[in-house]
Amino acid sequence: MATSSVSKGCFVFKPSSKKRKRVPRVEDYFTEGNDDAKSAKLRFNICQELWEKIKSDTETLQEELNKKTLDSLLELIRKCASGFQLKANDWAGLMRASEIPTAALVLGVNVPDHDVTFQGLSELLQQSVTPFVVSVQAKECTALKHLMQKVLERIMGVDVPLNEEDEGQSGSCSVPGNRKRARCSLSSLCEWYQMAVKKFAARSPGKKCSSLGKDVLPYPPVVIIFKDLEAFSPRVLQDFILICSRYIQQLPLMFIFGIATSPSTIQHMLPHSVSSLLCIELFQSLSCTQHLATVIDQLVLTPKFPFKLTGKVLQVLVSIFLYHDFSVRNFIKGLQLALVEHFHSQPLSVLCCCKKEAVDHAQQFIHQDVERVRQLPSFMRYVENQDAEEQVKLLTNDDHVKEVCQKLIKNLRKYHKNYHPVLRCLHSLTSSLPKYPLGKQVRELHISCLEKNIWETEEYNTAMQLLRMLAKDELVAALQNCADLLRPAKSEKMKEALQQLEDYITKFDKLDQLSSEDLMEEEVTSPGKDLQKKTDLFQLQKTLLEMRESRRSKKMTPFEVLRNQVLDIVDQLVRTYLIPPETQPMNEVCYYSSSGVLRRHLNATPRTSIQTALSHPYYYLQHEGLQTDTGSISNTAPDICVVYKLHLECGRLINLFDWLEAYCTVVSAAEGKDPDSPDYGKVDELKHARFIQAVSELEFVGFVKSTKQKTDHVARLTWGGC
Repeated sequence: MATSSVSKGCFVFKPSSKKRKRVPRVEDYFTEGNDDAKSAKLRFNICQELWEKIKSDTETLQEELNKKTLDSLLELIRKCASGFQLKANDWAGLMRASEIPTAALVLGVNVPDHDVTFQGLSELLQQSVTPFVVSVQAKECTALKHLMQKVLERIMGVDVPLNEEDEGQSGSCSVPGNRKRARCSLSSLCEWYQMAVKKFAARSPGKKCSSLGKDVLPYPPVVIIFKDLEAFSPRVLQDFILICSRYIQQLPLMFIFGIATSPSTIQHMLPHSVSSLLCIELFQSLSCTQHLATVIDQLVLTPKFPFKLTGKVLQVLVSIFLYHDFSVRNFIKGLQLALVEHFHSQPLSVLCCCKKEAVDHAQQFIHQDVERVRQLPSFMRYVENQDAEEQVKLLTNDDHVKEVCQKLIKNLRKYHKNYHPVLRCLHSLTSSLPKYPLGKQVRELHISCLEKNIWETEEYNTAMQLLRMLAKDELVAALQNCADLLRPAKSEKMKEALQQLEDYITKFDKLDQLSSEDLMEEEVTSPGKDLQKKTDLFQLQKTLLEMRESRRSKKMTPFEVLRNQVLDIVDQLVRTYLIPPETQPMNEVCYYSSSGVLRRHLNATPRTSIQTALSHPYYYLQHEGLQTDTGSISNTAPDICVVYKLHLECGRLINLFDWLEAYCTVVSAAEGKDPDSPDYGKVDELKHARFIQAVSELEFVGFVKSTKQKTDHVARLTWGGC
């Protein structure tokens, strides 16, 4: 059913007697339009299982990163709450004229990640300190009465209605006669808290009170979390603090301020008369860049997960993080999107799982799957490097391809097990060099290794030259770090490399046992000593020539020999194990490379999309009547498209009347009127109303705006079009 109307409206239709369509499941998007539904469902199950593992590890990692800050915060709350329970003098001293204990939690500008931190904080507080925890946001607390209402409702669990007549009386409102409602004031909260505490204290020692949480203090504090302090109205915040300070002796209130910018925000928002009522302690969370480095280290730079990202895809995710939001949460969502896209678009992603399952899936390949393997670019290169007899088997024998496929999958797993430890070793050696030739972060080195042979770059040669100039203490410490990084590796090759490094570390330690007499002998026999003797010009010239020749043929010291040898071993490890993944056969099974698709989904360009829709409506509406030549637009296009196309022909200021006349001319042509008729291009009420609506829509999306420079004109805000 459709409606035809000039203005927008609400239309009621009788419910259809037909059966409602079934809501599609997520796995249906994998199987829809797919010839092999069984394979698509299997890929969906593998993708879901892999994401659950990544998600679980991410949550555990975030808890560990925030543990130190949250533990310090909990310790402060316990200390303040215990003092209030005991009515001790230290609590009164802490209050100092009705001061409210306040924790200023600086979380950084990565605002999308704050919700996860506050959710974890609330859960910890409810489990170990107090069940009376409430979180408020600025968008729901535009006035004092709304802030008071949200706090009371979420703590007491009852409705707190607002009485508009008592709006100016410090937010106090009452609705008598209803048991499930409470007065909107802190006095009612104090009464409710005293009753709750009595019930809590009266319970038996061995019985837990489910309404107040478990393992909480006998007299738990009331914690109010302001998630986005900068967004709150300063006036609302000041009034709320002033009211709470009058009840601090009756109610153990505590504040937690979530700050995204700087602790000085509190001083800017609150005058001294209000901030002096708060006893503030500062807490600093881990920076978002350090958080991202840890996430990449645990999720990307590990052989634990078979799914991998190419250098361009990882660069897109890191660029969005660094130049847009600094959000680790959005980075993980981008990783999830890449995971789903890979399993949806790559039929051979059934092999992107643990080694045993991948081998089983390869054994069950049908002829269609084998043909897909043969069409992989990396597999084609592998076939070209084989002898003629082996090439024939790979191109004609499906069973042989399955066997080779299993071997290549195992080799790919071995490649990852050797790649990551060597990558960490190289980063450990070069991350402290001057000007960071191979990057300061391990992700920078990883992206470089994914895209090219790192040992062929100028930056690598510079790093190796600097390493050959390291002093003994610095070199031994760097080698010890490399040994620590190789020790957890289970690969036999890595164990051999570890043994070699440890042997050289032992040799460096033995250099200290050289006697000082040996070094003194070298100084005595030095040719420079002959210059101190009396000699003639001929003898002096001869001595200088001997010194020059001796410098050219100077022997290296034992330390320099060992240093060159151990760095040659490191260089050999890099050349052997840090080759780009594109060289590995069947790397397409595990590596997602569609950076353009990922960029379009995550880094949207709304202005470009809107201009495309207005310039080429056929692109979105798919109506044959709208398909025209490039640069033109159909006269049957929607009104806003016609108005937009006409406005591109104008300058900075657009005359509305001329614009209207041009629009009416186009509409008359769309209606099929004779150009010679008197009604052609005539402005009537219907066309005028449609034009005004189209201009209003164009103003809403930000292409034009009203102006006072000329009467009946609008100003154009954009230039160019699609």
